[in-house]
Amino acid sequence: RPGDPADAVSPRLAPASRVDSARQKPREAWEYLARCLPGSHSLLRLRNLSTGRQDPRRFAVLLPAAPMLCRGSLRRATRFGRLTFHRAYGDGTDARARFLKPLDARHSDGWDILNNPLWNKGTAFTWAERERLGLRGLLPAQVRTIEEQVSNFVTQLSAMDDQPLMQNLMLQDLQARNETLYHRVLVDHVEKMAPLVYTPTVGAACQHFSSRYQRSRGMFFTPEDAGEMGVMMRNWPRSETQVVVVTDGSRILGLGDLGANGMGIPIGKLALYCAVGGIAPHRVLPVMLDFGTNNESLLRDPLYRGYRQPRVTGDRYYALVDEFVRAVFSRFPNVLLQWEDFSSDKASNLLAKYRENYLCFNDDIQGTGATVLAGVLGALRLQRRPPEDIRSLRVAVVGAGSAGIGVAQALHMAMQQAGLSAKAAYSNFYILDQDGLQSKARFSSLTEEQMAFARADLPDGMALEEVVEQAKPHLVLGLSGKRGTISEAAIRKMAAAVERPIVMPLSNPTSSCEITPEEAYEWSDGRAIVATGSPFEPVALADGSIKTPSQCNNMYIFPGIGLGASICQSETIPDSMLYESAVALSRVTDEEEMARGSVFPSISKIRQCSHAVAVACIRHAHDLGIAKASPGCDHNRGETYEQWVTRKMYYPEYAPIYTSHTR
Repeated sequence: RPGDPADAVSPRLAPASRVDSARQKPREAWEYLARCLPGSHSLLRLRNLSTGRQDPRRFAVLLPAAPMLCRGSLRRATRFGRLTFHRAYGDGTDARARFLKPLDARHSDGWDILNNPLWNKGTAFTWAERERLGLRGLLPAQVRTIEEQVSNFVTQLSAMDDQPLMQNLMLQDLQARNETLYHRVLVDHVEKMAPLVYTPTVGAACQHFSSRYQRSRGMFFTPEDAGEMGVMMRNWPRSETQVVVVTDGSRILGLGDLGANGMGIPIGKLALYCAVGGIAPHRVLPVMLDFGTNNESLLRDPLYRGYRQPRVTGDRYYALVDEFVRAVFSRFPNVLLQWEDFSSDKASNLLAKYRENYLCFNDDIQGTGATVLAGVLGALRLQRRPPEDIRSLRVAVVGAGSAGIGVAQALHMAMQQAGLSAKAAYSNFYILDQDGLQSKARFSSLTEEQMAFARADLPDGMALEEVVEQAKPHLVLGLSGKRGTISEAAIRKMAAAVERPIVMPLSNPTSSCEITPEEAYEWSDGRAIVATGSPFEPVALADGSIKTPSQCNNMYIFPGIGLGASICQSETIPDSMLYESAVALSRVTDEEEMARGSVFPSISKIRQCSHAVAVACIRHAHDLGIAKASPGCDHNRGETYEQWVTRKMYYPEYAPIYTSHTR
């Protein structure tokens, strides 16, 4: 009814006379809807509107310009049949019509569809679908919308708020039953769900992976598969794959070697790729390179599901990885391969070997580095300083593994972009490991990447407190994976020398965080700018003000990189693309968020972040001439990069389903 308030709890039904006339005069029904749409508060639902055979569909028309639709939880504004008016981000700028393409369930129907998580809608199957798919009698009578299903599931999940591991298992169960609903729950409640499907809860889920294993997801490769991996890739049932996330389980978060139990990491990452990055769930593949484990407790565990042998090492290990890489790109030539949670002694080597010839990147090295760079640029914005000021920052990095060195390399590259020479930029860094400051004196034990940052002007093995006293760094990064490695004395000395010290403890899970935000604020008299790897609650300061520590989580970066690079079919992911991604992300944070002390946008804007990062990646790939695909295909001439990414982003909603199966 025109004139209904936009914030009405329940949609109003159109008068019966209107419905009856619509049945007889569909053209007039369209005209009636057109008259309703211009009003800024129109809200209309027509039931049982059909002009042919029995088709008891429901139609809901919600005006795209209605104020209620500006909230992020309401992405879909209008549906009439298969035509959907929907707002991309709820930012008031994008109201457009999008056709919901019907999906062919191929040769499945009835019970098979209900047991296929990619097709299953549960009680949301319409009566028309139940009829044509052979579902009559297999479902309860009530037809629910996806919004009602989301609300019901979230209510059940909230009853377990004190048991995050159980909530993770509930989400796994939902994913195994209904992929669309699972990802819709993640999209609509990303702030609540992200910590449950990934850090910090995913660490505990990995530890219990074998004992709670229920359903196969992804692919596993062992040393016994040598020579057969190319054939095995043909066993994967999807004909198109956009992103592959692979791990060998050798360094899972801060938990160490978890062997095949580390499969929870690729699964969790790809859940975020789908919900946050807009990659369709049937186009992702989690992979475990199960080449053994050196974790004695797992080798003795009778429930352990993995390859029960010590880890393969040396040339044999790299030969197996090489066969896997060739098998993946042979089956899916344009796929993006993401390396995840490989131990420090292998991660850099694998990235260096394959990054120039294949579309791949390492999230622990490059993703973390780009995310931290975005946070540092955001911290400069918060201080009203230009991005070029990054060249004057002195940086202490606590943790010299692949993640720590990767972050240092990203910041070093950014300093060069700001005008410093490579040598001058290296002089801004102080890298510490478990033995203290790394210096040139340790040349025989450091990697080539570590040697580039090693100091020649300070004694080897200096403690963090001594480094802070001598160097007076503006930024301290925690990537050690150990609680307490950033001490009170170090922060107090840093705060005495720097007006706004930037403190970024990035290790996961929460128990491994080097310093808590509360400690950082307290020891710096509330002046610290804080970003953490795991989520923390806002902190009340002594003066009564509230500070909100940002979560410097890789999910701000990697979904957008994967989306953009795979859409434009980039040949590689150069460091300059990661830099452009970080710059794009740093610009998404608004003034209100910065006023709360945040250097990253709210998690509720995460899809907007992915969109911005993807556009930056695509634009840069075309500038470099390494993109094999361009906007404007599929009869969309004149399409901008922004429109192209929006069109390609998956949004979890139920599309009409039909089947070519003949009963």
